Amino acid sequence: MAMKFPVEAFSSIETPFYYYDVDLLKETLAAAQREAARYEGFHVHYAIKANFNPRLLQIVAESGMGADCVSGGEVRAALDAGIPAEKVVFAGVGKTDKEIALALDAGIFCFNVESLPEVEAIEHLAAQRGVVAQVAVRINPNVGAHTHSNITTGLAENKFGINYEQIDEVIDLICSMPHIKLVGMHFHIGSQILVMDDFIALCGRINELQELLHETRGLVLPHINVGGGLGIRYDAPDKYPVPDFDLYFATYANNLKLYPGQQVHFELGRSIVAQCGALIARATYVKKGTCKQFIILDAGMNDLVRPALYDAYHRIENLTSQKPDGVYDVVGPVCESSDVFCKDRRIPETQRGDIMAIRSAGAYGEAMAFGYNCREIPKAVFSTEL
Repeated sequence: MAMKFPVEAFSSIETPFYYYDVDLLKETLAAAQREAARYEGFHVHYAIKANFNPRLLQIVAESGMGADCVSGGEVRAALDAGIPAEKVVFAGVGKTDKEIALALDAGIFCFNVESLPEVEAIEHLAAQRGVVAQVAVRINPNVGAHTHSNITTGLAENKFGINYEQIDEVIDLICSMPHIKLVGMHFHIGSQILVMDDFIALCGRINELQELLHETRGLVLPHINVGGGLGIRYDAPDKYPVPDFDLYFATYANNLKLYPGQQVHFELGRSIVAQCGALIARATYVKKGTCKQFIILDAGMNDLVRPALYDAYHRIENLTSQKPDGVYDVVGPVCESSDVFCKDRRIPETQRGDIMAIRSAGAYGEAMAFGYNCREIPKAVFSTEL
């Protein structure tokens, strides 16, 4: 089911704003949960960093999905939305004492630990409270991913995780601590991955490591967290409104060698929320230069930073015009040359006041918005409100 745009209702709403199709969001959540449930012991956690709009998080909570958090604020947002603490995992390379304390007091399921000093900090804070913290060691598998370099996280030179050479040292340290319990391993190789071979390679590394730990230590951990990273089709949001969760989960089911009783955790963000959201803007001006035409929107890079940050592609549609295509650069009003959504794009002939939709903006749109140039953060509008 493709995203629906109530254009007549949009005409009375001040732009720019983020628009979310609730029916498509619920369909996507249901598909992810349904396909994961085909395999015993598969659990899905929504990666809150993709979009932490409170209403959206409530819908996620209602689906029964857990939460993957990378800050204390995200832990609080998950709990406030009604996601049970026992379904919350907390990752991140720089957890502060305040954030760790919040998660300990809430009784979350697991910390994904990424360094020796972090293990020591959790032990200290857990001891103060007289509790035992469950942890999974985030291991850097040194697996590359077919994605942008800024969202690759599994290589040896990335800041994330603990390298293979440190595994024994970290496990020994954790096992010596009375207020930490090692319950799993955590992995994540990157985001916006559409090539299943990358996930197959990750499965191979996990299998090798599991075998090594079993042979050398007799150790079988109950939980394996494979991260997320499943991408979406930015080029064809109507043709592929819901990602191929069937293929994604089947890839792990067919290639991950599990020991009896082991549970597998997934952390999906973009693939859950990206296609249900769009940034809606108006054409403020259409400017004709010597060789180019510019559509200048009232939305800018501060509202959707992905094109400026990653040179990312987003489909842009004129919801008002049915005229023949022109060729335009679509830009924003921010005082930066990088405030460009696309160049030389074929778009229906546009005039001042036309309503434009920048598609696939449900992930890393509202969540990454900022107030540069003293611009207000756009509000969120849900389809159920119109």
